[in-house]
Amino acid sequence: MRGGRRWGSHQRPSWWPENEPFPPQRWGGAPWARGGVMRRMAMFFVAAALLSVVGATFLFWTLATALGAPDVVGNIARGVALLVVVYGFLFTARSLRRLVAPTGDVIEAVGRVADGDLSTRVRERGPREARALARAFNAMTSRLEASEEQRRRLLADVSHELRTPLSVVQGNLEALVDGVHPADEAHLAAILDETKVLSRLVEDLRTLSLAESGALALHREAIDVGALVRETVESFASQAEPAGVVIDAQVATGLPQVDADPVRAREILANLVANALRYTPRGGHVSVSAHAEEPAVVFDVRDTGAGIAPEMLGRIFERFYKSAESRGAGLGLAIAKQLVEAHGGKISATSVVGQGTAIRFTLPVEPPEPV
Repeated sequence: MRGGRRWGSHQRPSWWPENEPFPPQRWGGAPWARGGVMRRMAMFFVAAALLSVVGATFLFWTLATALGAPDVVGNIARGVALLVVVYGFLFTARSLRRLVAPTGDVIEAVGRVADGDLSTRVRERGPREARALARAFNAMTSRLEASEEQRRRLLADVSHELRTPLSVVQGNLEALVDGVHPADEAHLAAILDETKVLSRLVEDLRTLSLAESGALALHREAIDVGALVRETVESFASQAEPAGVVIDAQVATGLPQVDADPVRAREILANLVANALRYTPRGGHVSVSAHAEEPAVVFDVRDTGAGIAPEMLGRIFERFYKSAESRGAGLGLAIAKQLVEAHGGKISATSVVGQGTAIRFTLPVEPPEPV
């Protein structure tokens, strides 16, 4: 086993249930602590061995009496009984060592996890069942450790993203109060813009949290795919033109309607288009297309930006993950992924460095009306 950080004896971990006392009762005093298990299993095997000896002795004595040679058969019975005792002792010791030792490792490790050491792992050894138990325990602690690390990263990322707009708002307000800046429309508008950034960040976090927990309410209805794509592209035309980026829509004819929440479907597409525009240089091209692949409609958002390195491509849908030059919060693609999956669809990305990136997602087709 390997150790890691332990919580202080009086510090309640953030993940500890509110209705459970902390610190917990030490595992060494629990009924199923390591020593208790060994004693009980040893008593079981000793009792089984004694029962076997008594049964064998009785059987041989009965046979000797029936044959009329109690002395000869009695000696044989005593020899066999001695062999049974020796074999039972050896078998018991071996069985205890093979079964109790790995089980004791797990019990001891559970106590360490209860104390907050989520890096605890146990060695897989012993019988098949003991190895399976160790694997399950290691998988559990790995997930717990990953969840705790993810929680810490989330808190750090949220703090970082909130700090910048709050600092700008605070600085501008202090300048207004001190008379450094006049309370005119330009300076007040700058403060208002930063509060909008804060509001958008909070709303994005709320959406992401609801989607990840499965609590996001979807108001599904039949959506015209062509209208969805064209309206989204048109809404970004005012941003693409001054940036020198061409944006267009390519929608196949005769597409079936999709069964989705219209607000969330628009949010998915808007997040992907905004991300594509952000990384496409002047003179580049962003294309949004849709075609049918039963039982879904496939949407593609392609750009001619710098592309994404292969080692980074697998992380772009993580929350707060962004490139060094990004000006966003790093939530757009994470939200898009969660919203697509909430609709029962799939999302993926391909990219070639120096050529651009393509993100594809699917939404389910509206089922036909019953005849």
